[in-house]
Amino acid sequence: MNSTAYNIEDVSQKNSTCKYDFNSSSADDLPRPPPPHLPRFTAAAQVRVTLTLLLCALSACCNLAVLYSASHNHRKRSHVRLLITNLAVADLLVTFVVMPLDAGWNITVQWIAGDLACRTLMFLKLVAMYSCSFVTVVISLDRQAAILNPLSINKARKRNKVLLSVAWTMSVVLSIPQVFVFHVVVIDCPERFIQCTTYGSFNLRWQETLYNMLTFTFLFLLPLFIMISCYSRILFEISKKMTEDSLLSNKVQLRRSKNNIPRARMRTLKMTVVIVLSFMVCWTPYYMLGLWYWFCPAGLEETVSQSLSHILFTFGLLNACLDPIIYGLFTIPLCMRHRQRERNIVAFELENTNNSLMTSIRTSTSSLTLKRMTVQQTSREKLEWDGEYVHRIGDDGAKNSVAPVIPPVWTKSQNT
Repeated sequence: MNSTAYNIEDVSQKNSTCKYDFNSSSADDLPRPPPPHLPRFTAAAQVRVTLTLLLCALSACCNLAVLYSASHNHRKRSHVRLLITNLAVADLLVTFVVMPLDAGWNITVQWIAGDLACRTLMFLKLVAMYSCSFVTVVISLDRQAAILNPLSINKARKRNKVLLSVAWTMSVVLSIPQVFVFHVVVIDCPERFIQCTTYGSFNLRWQETLYNMLTFTFLFLLPLFIMISCYSRILFEISKKMTEDSLLSNKVQLRRSKNNIPRARMRTLKMTVVIVLSFMVCWTPYYMLGLWYWFCPAGLEETVSQSLSHILFTFGLLNACLDPIIYGLFTIPLCMRHRQRERNIVAFELENTNNSLMTSIRTSTSSLTLKRMTVQQTSREKLEWDGEYVHRIGDDGAKNSVAPVIPPVWTKSQNT
């Protein structure tokens, strides 16, 4: 289903009306079929362009913020951040390729960029769409491995790099046919009209339907099946663990077993579930409308208005804006709590350091005082003999003479 509401096939099929010579007098009495109506920039298309440009601005700001945050936070280079970074890149491809292309194409109505740009942009458009689907699948596979095989967490980063490489490679390879099926078609009647379309690339209708169904399968059905399978297994495993834990008679053991799954892992699981659900909710209505168009185009044109097609495609583009918002809602409160926890830890360590320092100062002061008192006490009790005099050392260090013991001096002359 083309991204714009303008289908050149209806105009081309009515080219037979141009064979009538409306200026001929012999054809005055013949019933004239209505001339083909070329598409116009309707009011519904104007609303679509306005909403698309608003979504483009919002998605660019949000995804660039996520990309900047993930690339500059060197402290936490987890494998989950690697996945979120790749999802942001895929969303930015949708933002800068699909959204401007859709808005500009609806404004100009026809294609004015040439055949090379037609093939290249149709290729890039499908690469962007595939990458969003496949990266979301890798996120689902990562969460399944984290819950079912928690011991393989050390290999998660290497495994995710391999899966992401496969996802991006498949996005490019599966988009290559766009280069060959899309081309520029020019119509000169009733006026010159140029369009980038697949018209004329398939000999039979079923061939085009088969190509569209294969694209639909790889773009939506297969990723949807893998996502549902992954999260069904995750839900089954968690329910199984909780059932086994409930059989334990020890309530303390039950409480501890419930805490075996880390809070961070459960929080990441919740975030990825919301991301996958947003992908399903946003794109399912548009792809269902595409199925209807491929198998019953006449019934779709009679039943569904062009306004609904505009609304559903714009709703699908909303997914590129929701991914970074969901990531922010799950990580910003965590960052705030983490910073508060870090501040509390720093304050606690600072308080302990101050207490230890004060205790050390008190201990040092007490030791110094005790040592000084001991020295003074020892000094008071120490007797120093200086020759034949006994001196006592005072507190001020000076020698205070006390009752000198002087032996009688007997001179030789006195003894005589």
